[in-house]
Amino acid sequence: MHLRLHRTLVLTVAATLGMMAFAEAPEVIHHRLNGNEGGPHASFGAAPTAGSTSALTSPLKNYGGQVMTTPTVYVIWYGNWAQGNGTDTASGQQIVTDFFNTIGGSPYFNIQQTYPGSGITGNVNYGGATTVAYPYGASLSDANIQSIVSDAITGGHLPNDATGLYFVLTSSDVNEASGFCSQYCGWHTHGTIAGSNHRYGFIGNAARCITSCAAQSVGPNGNAGVDGMVSVLAHELEEATTDPDIATWKTRRGAENGDSCAWTFGTTYLTANGAYANMKLGTRDFLIQRNVTFRSTGQYCALVK
Repeated sequence: MHLRLHRTLVLTVAATLGMMAFAEAPEVIHHRLNGNEGGPHASFGAAPTAGSTSALTSPLKNYGGQVMTTPTVYVIWYGNWAQGNGTDTASGQQIVTDFFNTIGGSPYFNIQQTYPGSGITGNVNYGGATTVAYPYGASLSDANIQSIVSDAITGGHLPNDATGLYFVLTSSDVNEASGFCSQYCGWHTHGTIAGSNHRYGFIGNAARCITSCAAQSVGPNGNAGVDGMVSVLAHELEEATTDPDIATWKTRRGAENGDSCAWTFGTTYLTANGAYANMKLGTRDFLIQRNVTFRSTGQYCALVK
């Protein structure tokens, strides 16, 4: 089945080819990523790359597709999230749950409100989660990801929600064979599930390839792999909100808002455990990439609107 999908490029490739990395939306499953711009990323142990404060030279344009005015996020925990490795754990899952429960209405996600005429509220609803082991093994294909989402919906484990955004989050012993860790850290797309169009995505535990899919080796919440996942989740969440069907807000080369600001973090601060963070959501500190905000003087990568 032919699908369009959009992926978050890995950090190591971004460092080689450009800091504000983006990938043009592939036309079909397994299409390789291409296209990058920017400068190198900071090395581990140094402050994460702040990024340029200048207006974007490749601005986003609305191509007339839909947006998700208030996405409802559902999580499918795939693999073994009860391991003794310090990352695939219940406390790691809680970091993600807390992120989804606090991101909506935050100064960061209210950036989405600045997209002209979109009607995006800046709110996010967390709709719940389900857990599966390894029904498709520990090496997944893009098609497997859609099947995992379909199984969760048709099996009654998650609601069949036309406004939903379904994320398959894998433990660190699971690979996504189309390029996780080597070409991308996560992706979002859409496809027909249970007879209607559904939006969904994949993000793997960054601990599988910490130097490729996380900006630092120590996370502000004490779990570098899951803390790294959260920034990728933010990237895919903001892209799926503004461009859920790969047909709305993007540049002429196909880059979405998350791509234009990828691996740049603005002003950061040190947390008690020596990790860098750039925002507090609820009671937690997070290091989350910037997003494109619209202002009267142009479009900018920023942490607030």
